[in-house]
Amino acid sequence: MIDIEKLRIYDEEDNIYVTEHASERFRQRGIKIKDIRVAIHNGEIIEQYPEDYPFPSCLIYGNDSNDNPIHVCMSDEGTSSRIITAYHPDLKNWNEDLKTRKENKQ
Repeated sequence: MIDIEKLRIYDEEDNIYVTEHASERFRQRGIKIKDIRVAIHNGEIIEQYPEDYPFPSCLIYGNDSNDNPIHVCMSDEGTSSRIITAYHPDLKNWNEDLKTRKENKQ
């Protein structure tokens, strides 16, 4: 399981990487790197994805630099992390707490 404290240390040591694709998506969504960093430090892990390839990842719920809710998906690569994506959660997919997914009723 990924530990949020470990991700915070990666951030403090500047060992978090962002792909060009993820960076472009942040720009489209109006999310800045500082928003992600703030969320890492004030947030909590709400989902773990231990089977993700090539590295386990997790979903963090936190607040951005404007105190708006944000989700950040990050990997733990052993000595560093990679931002996979970040977005502002939508109540269409998340319960009121923005930490619990709505059940998919079909």
